[in-house]
Amino acid sequence: MRSAIRRGIVTATALAAVSGAVAPTAAIAAPAGKAAQAGGIGTSDQQRVAAAAVVRLDPTPDVLLLSDYDFVHALWQKARDAGERLGAVRTAAEAAMASKVDADHVQFITAGIHKAYDLDKQREKDQADAERAARLARSQALLTVGIPSTPDLLALSDDNFVRAIARHPASGPEVKAAAIRALLGDAVAQREFIANGIREAHKIDVANEIKELEEQNRLEAERRKELAARKSAAALFRISPAEAMLQLGDDNFIRELLRTAPADLAGTELLATAQRAALSSNPADWKQFIHTGAGEAYKRDDEARRKKVAENNRRLALQIVAAAKKGGVNPWLVANGEEALGRGDEIIADFLREETQHRLKRQSLWASKGMYLRQSDADQGEAFVAPAGYDSKQSVKEDATWFVVPSLAGEAGCYSFESARKPGHYLRADRQSFRVLSAADDRSAEFRESASWCVRQNWDGRGPVSFSWAVDREKYLGHRGGEVYATSSGSWRIDMPHAFQ
Repeated sequence: MRSAIRRGIVTATALAAVSGAVAPTAAIAAPAGKAAQAGGIGTSDQQRVAAAAVVRLDPTPDVLLLSDYDFVHALWQKARDAGERLGAVRTAAEAAMASKVDADHVQFITAGIHKAYDLDKQREKDQADAERAARLARSQALLTVGIPSTPDLLALSDDNFVRAIARHPASGPEVKAAAIRALLGDAVAQREFIANGIREAHKIDVANEIKELEEQNRLEAERRKELAARKSAAALFRISPAEAMLQLGDDNFIRELLRTAPADLAGTELLATAQRAALSSNPADWKQFIHTGAGEAYKRDDEARRKKVAENNRRLALQIVAAAKKGGVNPWLVANGEEALGRGDEIIADFLREETQHRLKRQSLWASKGMYLRQSDADQGEAFVAPAGYDSKQSVKEDATWFVVPSLAGEAGCYSFESARKPGHYLRADRQSFRVLSAADDRSAEFRESASWCVRQNWDGRGPVSFSWAVDREKYLGHRGGEVYATSSGSWRIDMPHAFQ
């Protein structure tokens, strides 16, 4: 079947089909008649169907006849359109597309995409678990303090939820003070207050009340202390205990917690610790669980959830940085990724956000000191070299900033440059005059080939770089007299994006 269809026609038709339903800024197709990339097909239909299933790509006969490189490109398109949900798959595909080695394309299709997908799924599950735990922590916090839980209260943002706790009349002095300290801190401090701080502050409030009461009625003080400990332990199980439950003996109270515990607590340290306490014949173990053990176990669960999310985030960040280093055209992404990896979990999580990744893939092309490749609306988008810097107007800085994406034409080792100020507009060269301009992607194969620029093979990712034109590899992105052309030579440095200085 494969030998019955001409490779060039299949590549153009299939990639156009993959791209057809996508917005102009995202669609990618191969030039009509373009020969297959990177050595043809080294993977089986079965391997391709399995890879296509990961990103929900329809494995039509035409798609199955793409070269390995073009098939990776088609997978990348679908992963990119899926956004953060398939971030690891997208990054792994970009790393494969940056290579001109056939074996790298085969490896991605047969194994790399599945390994990356496993990471995406694990990250998605861990984040969902953490988000659900954060929502449940609000209910537990309200139960602990004795504040009625309402949908409106649970729907508040973290800072507004903490603010509501601080204002509520049921909150004691220490809870209010801890809430104010959390509000003066960052998002991490607010989440920690909701998950653990409110419970610990409430314990101090209860202890202070009991201390005052002890001087007058020691027996009543002990009773209140016991009730407070039981209500606090029950709140961790998301249970509002009836009076009869509060009157049970310590061992039976723990058994009742286990009997009515939500099913989603299975496998948690909180449930396991309660089970161990219930199986003990030592009253001291029951007492210890109710007063301190439940809270300590809940903290361990909370820390484990956060650790899992952080580990998977770090793994993906390392993958993104490694892929960006290999490609060499996103030093801004590399620099920020390495900085995030050295600063901690919250910074890494921010680095991985889709909007952050989009922003960090923007770069400027430096021709000489202070002179950058820019576009001009006044000249129908013609590109030129002109001054740009920190003190320039924002519009000037954005005109000198480009979003680097894999080649619109699906060329291995090649890239396209999208305008930061005019999304959907790319640097392309005119086929007659060779003048380079920023123009809207019309989704034609001719446009996409003329808007693709290929890194020279011997570039090491540092120093000046030349970009050959995909239409004519003997011509380069260059400039003369301040105007930018596809010409006989050209050299640039990839610099910090001016739009974000």
